[in-house]
Order: sequence, then C-alpha cells, then structure tokens
Amino acid sequence: MDRGDEVTASFHVRVRRLPHNPDLPLPSKASEGAAGFDVRSAEEDFVLGSGETRAVATGLALELPSGLECQVRPRSGLALRRGITIPNAPGTIDPDYRGEVKVLLRNLSPDPVPISRGDRIAQLVFARFETPRVQEVDGLRETDRGDAGFGSTGRR
Repeated sequence: MDRGDEVTASFHVRVRRLPHNPDLPLPSKASEGAAGFDVRSAEEDFVLGSGETRAVATGLALELPSGLECQVRPRSGLALRRGITIPNAPGTIDPDYRGEVKVLLRNLSPDPVPISRGDRIAQLVFARFETPRVQEVDGLRETDRGDAGFGSTGRR
C-alpha cells in the first residue's frame, strides 16, 4: 500500500488513567499495520494457576464515540507459548461503559503462569457497529440452506 493510501483515524478514543496505573504505556500498536492495540496488566505480579480464570485490571477507562465498540482479544503469542486465552473472546466494551477495562484471562496450560505488572495481556480492536431495530415476524424468507445448522454449509 502506498503512503497516500493509508487509512487514517477519523475519530478519537479518550483514555483515562486510573490511580493504580500512573505509569504504564497507553494501548498501542506493536507495528504500523497491526489491527490491535496491546493493553497491559496494571496489577501487581501474580501467578495464574492452571485452569484459573481471573479478571485482570488495566488501570484504564475508555470513552468510545457512538457506534464504535472495543473488542478485547487474546494475544496469539501468549496463547501459543503460555496457554493464556480470553474465555469470552472477543469481549466487548460498549460506547456507554465508563468503568475500568478488565481482561478475563484463563490459563489453559497444565502449568502456573506468572503475569507481571506491565505485561501485554490482550489486544484491543476497535470496530464500528450498526444498531438495527428488532422486529418480530411470523415467518422468515426462504434460502437454499434453510434451517440446516452447524457444519451444513457447502453440503447441499
């Protein structure tokens, strides 16, 4: 992509530091082409036990513009090397939420995993969304697939 074709942000996400995070970097992209912004643990060092799930504080609160959500997603390196994932991935931060961003981490490995203050624990991906009207109807339009469920696409 030419420099002239780069996509530039037409909106701002306001970030407020909470008292327990006076010093950690704000969410940031690890490379120019990255979609996700890395976010860090603002908690004192701890060990996430095998099979344990914990809500981990980031020490940040967001103000998102209307029509924009923030998806909280796992970091692939943590998943591959340490077995750490986010059980509700992608988690959603709604534009009307003003509380602390916390990340649900789950240790899928058989070993305890140490997490240090400042470790990158998740990535934030911002996405626009539509808000439709939900309308109850007596029937739905027919399709070739119909009501065939899980694993049915491409089998008819």
